[in-house]
Amino acid sequence: MYKYEIIIYWDDQDKCYIADVPELPGCKTHGSSYDEALLKAKEAIALWIDTAKEFGDPIPKPKGDRLLYA
Repeated sequence: MYKYEIIIYWDDQDKCYIADVPELPGCKTHGSSYDEALLKAKEAIALWIDTAKEFGDPIPKPKGDRLLYA
């Protein structure tokens, strides 16, 4: 299991939950419920890492700390 931060929020415009994985560029998905968005985010992380391995791209190590916003 990968331990990347997943940020999930509601998007009023698209009427869905957005799941963003900020440590993996472009790793973002959505779902009609919070749980669906979380499940899809976990799948997206695995796919992102598999693709990076396939192309020999670097895979960032999970930071393990919460991001802080001012």
